[in-house]
Amino acid sequence: MTALEHALKELKDDVILMWIMVEAQLQAAHKAMLEYDQHLAREVMQKEKRINAYELKIDEQCEDILARYQPVAVDLRFLLAVLKINANLERTADIADGIARYVIDAPEGFDHDLLQSTHLLDMYTEGMTMLSDTRIAFEREDTALARSIFQRDEIIDTYNLQALDIVTEHLQQGSAHIRQELLVLSIIRKLERVGDQAKNLAEEIIFYVEAKVLKHHSRKEL
Repeated sequence: MTALEHALKELKDDVILMWIMVEAQLQAAHKAMLEYDQHLAREVMQKEKRINAYELKIDEQCEDILARYQPVAVDLRFLLAVLKINANLERTADIADGIARYVIDAPEGFDHDLLQSTHLLDMYTEGMTMLSDTRIAFEREDTALARSIFQRDEIIDTYNLQALDIVTEHLQQGSAHIRQELLVLSIIRKLERVGDQAKNLAEEIIFYVEAKVLKHHSRKEL
């Protein structure tokens, strides 16, 4: 193994660790929401600092490899993809932090019937699975799995629109739980962004494996 290969392997291992940390944050925020565990929500917020520090570490690794080895071809594409993946993961961690803050802001536990009827629970499960699957696709360089994320993001977008209609109808009917319903809607919007971030991650995986920039292609070409 050359020095460059060793540096790239170490970088990939660190990115996977970052991915797992972000998944854990999203899962913890989910548990805090379901159980109205404000202590756990505060832990999510505290761990956000660790993720921010890890993001900086990975950025510095990329810069060091670029300067020291001047990689080309697939190695260069990998580094460029990792820089964007790193930023997307940090944004996903920010989303988990935002959900934790909504749990702390909530005056009482969330109504599980409301979480179910608005498809929030379905969205959350799908979002966490998409994030996990993009990590697996990254580890295995599995572009078929990465491509599956695009259609699943459309499902999350559909849930988001349905939730808006459901909450709007409740408010028009004079709901007695306006604050909670608005918080639920805010969490749903956060989850829609998880889907967007997963899609971005999938695009970067395909970019470095297949050298295709998908943002400039129509969905039919995928």
